[in-house]
Amino acid sequence: MSESPSLTPSPLLSAPGAVAGPDDSLDAGVAWHYGDPLREQRTAENGAAVVDRSNRFVLSIGGPERLTWLHTISSQHVAQLPDGGSAENLSLDLHGRIEEHFVLTDLDGVTWIDTEPSHGPGLLAFLQKMVFWAKAEPAAAPDMAVLSLLGPDVRRPKLLAALGIASLPPVYGAVALPGGGFLRSMPWPGEHAFDLIVPRDQLARWWGELTAAGAAPAGSWAFEALRVAAVRPRIGVDTDERTIPHEARWIGGIAEHGAVHLDKGCYRGQETVARVHNLGKPPRHLVLLHLDGSADTRPEPGDPVTADGRPVGHLGTVVDHHELGPIALALIKRTVPVDTALLAGSVAASIDADSVPSYDGVQAGRAAVDRLRGR
Repeated sequence: MSESPSLTPSPLLSAPGAVAGPDDSLDAGVAWHYGDPLREQRTAENGAAVVDRSNRFVLSIGGPERLTWLHTISSQHVAQLPDGGSAENLSLDLHGRIEEHFVLTDLDGVTWIDTEPSHGPGLLAFLQKMVFWAKAEPAAAPDMAVLSLLGPDVRRPKLLAALGIASLPPVYGAVALPGGGFLRSMPWPGEHAFDLIVPRDQLARWWGELTAAGAAPAGSWAFEALRVAAVRPRIGVDTDERTIPHEARWIGGIAEHGAVHLDKGCYRGQETVARVHNLGKPPRHLVLLHLDGSADTRPEPGDPVTADGRPVGHLGTVVDHHELGPIALALIKRTVPVDTALLAGSVAASIDADSVPSYDGVQAGRAAVDRLRGR
C-alpha cells in the first residue's frame, strides 16, 4: 500500500528557503520555516502569510443524512449546519475522554472534515463503522489539501482578487473557490485566520498565486507559536488519553468557538461532560507557561511539570514566540495556584495568569443540590 499523501513530504518543500520540520515532529512533511521563523510570526500577526498545512488528513461525507447522522455520534450541534457553515467537533469515548478533534465544513451537499495526519485513518475507520443504516458515506479525500492564510492583510483587494472572491466569510463561514475547493474562516490561531481546502494537484498554483499577491511564506513554527499563544490545544500533543473536553477548553457551541454543545441530544461520553459542567470541576486544565529563556535547552512535549519536586502535570507544545519568548502549553492540576514556581522538565516555568480559566460561576446542578439541602 502506498503512503497517504498527508504523510508524504509536501511538494511545496521545494519552495525557496523552505526548511522541513524535524523528522520526529508531527509536521515533518511540511515547511518548518523559511529562514526567519520569528519574522514569519510577526508577518502572520500583522501582515499576510500563507502556511503549508497539506499534511492534514482530509475526508468527505456524502449522503442526505450526513449531518443528522454526524450529530448523533459527536459532541457538536451540527444537525442544522447551513450550507457554507463550519464547526469544530469531538469524538469521545464512553467515559467522556477525547479520542478525536476535527474541523468540518458543509458545502454543496458534501461535509468535508480535516484533522491531524496521525488521527485521520482512525477517525475515518470510526465513522465508517458507525454508519449502520444511515444515508451517509464517509471516505478519504487524499486529493484535497489544506493551506492557511493568516493576518489582517489577507483582506486587501490584491489577495481577494487572487482568491477569486469578493469578500471573506465570517468566522466558521465558507465560500467555494474557483477551480474547486473552498475557503473557510477560523477563530484561531489568530484574529485573521483562513483555511483553504483545495485540490492537491493545485497546491503549487495556489501557493504561487497567493505569494505573488503579497502573502509571505510562513512555516509550521509560525502557526504553532500563534496557536500556543492563543491557548488552543492540538490533539495528541496537548492532550493525553485521559483528557476530557473541559480540561482542553473545548466546551461551547459554534457561536462560542467550542467543540462541545451543552444543549444537544445524547452522544457517547455526554454523561461525563454534563456531570463536570453541572456538578464538578475538571481535575486538570490547559494553561500557558512562560519558560526561562536563559536556559541552555528547551523542555520537550511530555516532560513533567513539577512543583517543589512533586508532579503536577505535563508539557504539551513547546515553541519560541516572537514576543513572548519560549512558551508552552501544559495540562496541570486545577488546584495549583497561579503563582506557583514550576519546573518544566529541568527549566523554570511560570503560569500565565490570563490563561487560567475562571471557575467563579455557580453551576446549575450544584445550585440545585444546595437548594435541596437548604443552603
